[in-house]
Amino acid sequence: MAYRMNMPPNEERASQRLFGTDGVRGVANVYPMTAEVAMQLGRALAHLIRNGPHRHRVIIGKDTRLSGYMLEQALAAGLISMGVDVDLVGPLPTPGIANLTTSMRADAGAVISASHNPYQDNGIKFFWRDGFKLPDETEAKIEELVASGAIDSIRPTATKIGRAFRLEDARGRYIVFLKTTFPRELTLEGLTVVVDCANGAAYKTAPAVLEELGAKVITLGVQPDGKNINHKCGALHPENLAKCVVKNGANLGIALDGDADRLIVVDEKGQVVDGDAIMAICTGELVTRKELKKKTLVATVMSNIGLERAVANYGVKVVRTKVGDRYVVEEMRKNGYNLGGEQSGHLIFSDHTTTGDGTLAALQLLAVMCRQQKPVSELASIFQPVPQTLLNVVVKNKRELGELPTVMRAIQDVEKKLGKDGRVLVRFSGTEPKARVLIEGTDAARNEQYAQQIAQELSAALNG
Repeated sequence: MAYRMNMPPNEERASQRLFGTDGVRGVANVYPMTAEVAMQLGRALAHLIRNGPHRHRVIIGKDTRLSGYMLEQALAAGLISMGVDVDLVGPLPTPGIANLTTSMRADAGAVISASHNPYQDNGIKFFWRDGFKLPDETEAKIEELVASGAIDSIRPTATKIGRAFRLEDARGRYIVFLKTTFPRELTLEGLTVVVDCANGAAYKTAPAVLEELGAKVITLGVQPDGKNINHKCGALHPENLAKCVVKNGANLGIALDGDADRLIVVDEKGQVVDGDAIMAICTGELVTRKELKKKTLVATVMSNIGLERAVANYGVKVVRTKVGDRYVVEEMRKNGYNLGGEQSGHLIFSDHTTTGDGTLAALQLLAVMCRQQKPVSELASIFQPVPQTLLNVVVKNKRELGELPTVMRAIQDVEKKLGKDGRVLVRFSGTEPKARVLIEGTDAARNEQYAQQIAQELSAALNG
């Protein structure tokens, strides 16, 4: 569980899970997102990476939340207290930290961000020296070290204490990397692109990349004040972006989230193009260029059945995973696939990077536009989604669905009514105290009705 609404007593903390599906996350300055826990996480990570006589180093980045200052300093203090040096890069997209971790041969990378959550929340997630997020077993070791106090007595002194440095050119390094992922023979000259950076970590990098590649760039969400990250802007709220695209006659609208690891697009007509549609477009291009490995696309259980139908036209199969880009990446690494992602806009092009990268994904889509000389609306027409309804239900507790007979009866009843033309997916969020109810079927009105039925049973069972 990523966090609880009520802080557990001290003696119960050892039994609480810290890591959810995307690191540790919660309300800033409330357990577990406190300075004390951040310091303990830093100490535990330092203990795990120390493996030899060389000086060890961790890259630390963050998004633009007010609480990032507090957690950045605490995490750095924990690492330094264990004899590990840190490079502080300030606001930089999550994928930028993954990239710097590998390019600078650091031992690990750390990102202080709650991604798409409101500014009151924050989180900490780690990358290993290979640029991939920590596997479950490594996160479990960190939790054990934090809970047990086993490393409390390890206190380097004198010259063995770590040091902190400010990495001044981090943004420039990441911008250069992003530009290398765009085909050298192409240019964005003549295109007008609106980019909404959600007042988050990409507020300087994304516009710079697009401008340097030749596009005329109109910016939204590039004035962070510590409190406006994701607020009525970015990937979760593309409404203003859509209006701006139409008003300015732009070719494309790009919406990122707070840490810029996800992408939602708006076409030239102001219509939203989600992660499923982008994957369908890029799948077709990779097949045409004979670059899609094993003719397989990796998606999660949340992706629309329309995605499978779209890519089937190219002879491509879809492998589905649990929700979470980390599980998509694990499947890709395990079986040698090179394209995967989520409907929400986490898109992984593993020929270029190790994690979801909203700006990089936008560049890959722009490359398809340039090569085919077609507008996004035409490219996206290959994807015809089946109507979906997604409801979020705030819950006080999370329990196995099998332990909730009234909920299971409601799910089974809806599944029977939908038959083979639809599906039901009910899951708990790994980052928020919510249950998510997804209904997919041919009739949108009935989908909404069915989702409400299940949501009511969930609320009654878990909030009573």
